[in-house]
This record gives sequence, C-alpha cells and structure tokens, in this order.
Amino acid sequence: MPVRVSLVSADAEVWTGEASLVIAKTVEGEIGFMAGHEPVLAILAEGQVRITQTDGTKIQANAQDGFLSMEGDDLTIVAGNAALIS
Repeated sequence: MPVRVSLVSADAEVWTGEASLVIAKTVEGEIGFMAGHEPVLAILAEGQVRITQTDGTKIQANAQDGFLSMEGDDLTIVAGNAALIS
C-alpha cells in the first residue's frame, strides 16, 4: 500500500501522488515515511523532500517554512516556499 502525498506551497500545489518512500528534513532531523507509519506532526527545516514514487521514479523538491503531517497513509507537506528540482 502506498503513501498518498500532497506537497503544497503557500500559493500552489507542488506535487500530489503516491509514493513508496518520502524523506523530509524536520527541525529534529530527517525522517522517512512509508505506508503504515505512525502519526506525526513536525516542523519542516529548510532542505529537500525526496519522494520515491511507486514505480521507482524519484522526485526532489526544496521546501522551507512549514510543517508536515502523517495520518494513516496520508502525508501532507505544507511549506511557505516549495518547488520541484528539475
């Protein structure tokens, strides 16, 4: 079962989809999320969010000034500033 991910910035939806693994940087360090992860609410630190889609494709985004929330298999990352890295 995948993690349903929603990465949004203050003014736009940056990426939404399903992932097998998401790694994000919080003020307490990096944390990885897979399906079945316990609920988490954390403050984002400036850094990269790394997403591995269910087909193995990797996506990276810069994100800062926000928070993330994991509930069930839904991960929401809300950043003041976020953009995909090409």
